[in-house]
Amino acid sequence: MDPQTRRGAPKARNLELALTLLVLGGGLPAVGVSLWFLWRQDLAPEVRWTLSVVLVSVWLAAASAARQLAVRSLNVVANLLGALREGDYSIRGLRAKSGSSMAMVMREVNDLGSTLQRQRTEAVESTVLLTHVMEEIAVAVFAFDPDHHLLLVNKAGEQLLGKTEEELLGIPAVGLGMDEYLSGEARRLTDRLMGLRQGRYEVRRALFYREGRPHNLIVIADLSQALREEEQAAWQRIVRVLSHEINNSLTPIKSIAHSLRRIVDRAGTAGFDRCDEVSQGLSLIEERSGALGRFLRAYAQLARLPKPQPRLVSVSELIARIVELEKRLPVKMIPSADVRLMADSDQLEQALINLVRNAVDASLETDGAVSVGWLAQGGWAEITIDDEGKGLPDTSNLFVPFFTTKPNGSGIGLALSRQIADAHGGTITLENHVDAAGCRAALRLPVAKALETSSAGQPAGN
Repeated sequence: MDPQTRRGAPKARNLELALTLLVLGGGLPAVGVSLWFLWRQDLAPEVRWTLSVVLVSVWLAAASAARQLAVRSLNVVANLLGALREGDYSIRGLRAKSGSSMAMVMREVNDLGSTLQRQRTEAVESTVLLTHVMEEIAVAVFAFDPDHHLLLVNKAGEQLLGKTEEELLGIPAVGLGMDEYLSGEARRLTDRLMGLRQGRYEVRRALFYREGRPHNLIVIADLSQALREEEQAAWQRIVRVLSHEINNSLTPIKSIAHSLRRIVDRAGTAGFDRCDEVSQGLSLIEERSGALGRFLRAYAQLARLPKPQPRLVSVSELIARIVELEKRLPVKMIPSADVRLMADSDQLEQALINLVRNAVDASLETDGAVSVGWLAQGGWAEITIDDEGKGLPDTSNLFVPFFTTKPNGSGIGLALSRQIADAHGGTITLENHVDAAGCRAALRLPVAKALETSSAGQPAGN
């Protein structure tokens, strides 16, 4: 029994006593007058006593019956309200005589039960809807209790930190690296490593109350993906425009150069002194026109990358094939436990070939070595390619199309590789070694999970 029930019990007992005394007091005058007349009559003593006992017994029985009726009615109402307090909204009170006060009380209690049952149903439906929304939104949501321990996390938050809900709940904000977001500005932008992902994030903080105590809600939106998609869409539009305009000029230039070279070749027999120089110049025009055409066709891959066709891929077998393709320099394959990915093996192979080729190019300049390894961690597989080259002078523009640090590079390899990684729900990072020469390229992909391809992986329109 809760404190309120215990406090209400004496009041109920006082009400019962008062009701009993009220009934007895109400009948006392009538009983007294009846006894007075009875004992004034000329009756036998046995009759007088018998009638007196009957009269008093009826009086006391009526008072007791009135008390029991009131007590039963109050008990019924108390039981109904107790059931409502315990959350049992299906119980209903019996209908009393129409027009009576008890009927009105029962009707109100039953209406209250119906209202509470409807409100609970709406609350359950709202909770289910909120749960589905929380699980499906692409932003990470974290709720912290007043002691700054993690109380709630959605699916996007699990993916962001690379851990499951069971592993995260109860961890203090300091352990998650989010203590700085629980104070200061309620909205901010930050560039940092979040879990396994390096990117740019928008962080928002809100305050909510639960059981009268303040809690913190942290919402983290990954802006890197959206920015990369917009950047890729812009480059795709530029590539389509450049391809159209330049091809319109290259085709007649190449054709005219070829025709002029044939004319000069025929004119050479007529004694034209500078025929060789003109022929060489026209050959150079034709050659460079063809090279420029091939260059534009390579960039067109950025605008026509098809949607991945995922299937189970063995990382060890995939890397073994890629290592065998590189003939310029032996690539060391660091063995590890096999990991299976749900990915498009053709696209993934192309991305890794680009990364390994860049590592070999860098190591050839310094007579260094190249190694490839992989590791599964927290639902993610990380494939690393380490070289012993000179390192990267600047990593801010490496994934920008047209940008290259190689004399004869096209600037498409890394951009295409990152687009493939994004289409598979993964990331690519390049960082210089801290305590050694060279750099490391890291490709992170989800382990054997259904892909949620981004718009970067959709075929581009014409």
